Amino acid sequence: MSPARPNNPTLTELFLGFATCALSGFGGVLPFARRMIVERRRWMTADEFNETFALSQFLPGPNIVNFSVVFGQRFGGVLGAAVALAGLLGPPFVIVTLMAIAYSFYGDVPAISRTLAGISAAAAGLLIATVVKMSIPVFKRGLHWAPALSVISFTAVGPLHFPLQWVFLALAPISVAIAWSRWKE
Repeated sequence: MSPARPNNPTLTELFLGFATCALSGFGGVLPFARRMIVERRRWMTADEFNETFALSQFLPGPNIVNFSVVFGQRFGGVLGAAVALAGLLGPPFVIVTLMAIAYSFYGDVPAISRTLAGISAAAAGLLIATVVKMSIPVFKRGLHWAPALSVISFTAVGPLHFPLQWVFLALAPISVAIAWSRWKE
């Protein structure tokens, strides 16, 4: 582990930071995690966040869970990974369990359905805002071909319903080849 910088989080800060993010964003923790890590606490730069998140997307499992483990390990070793993961999953687990019990009694109430529809729309908006923020460093580095690959990927998986793994297997080598050729220039 590298020597501590002034902005390296302690184990307590890791737990509380990820717990706060998890409690702030049911179904959409990434926007809150990015805001906390990059903008508020400055534990990572925008580029470091994007690179770590890219690794987290490549690993099997939920992206934000992978991110919490990778991030926690970076700053606190194995214990840091466990603490960040516990902060991310522990408090929401308790709340969601209690909500599931309540939903089993009151789930058929029409007001509940309308409320959940509104929450879904807000979560989609947060995700779009985070994607825009994460793309800014890509444009600053001159990777202007990356958005085209993103649109192709979105179109293939979304409207065309191609399986994600096949789209990834097709576009990842293309993306790496373009980045490699640009890097060698």
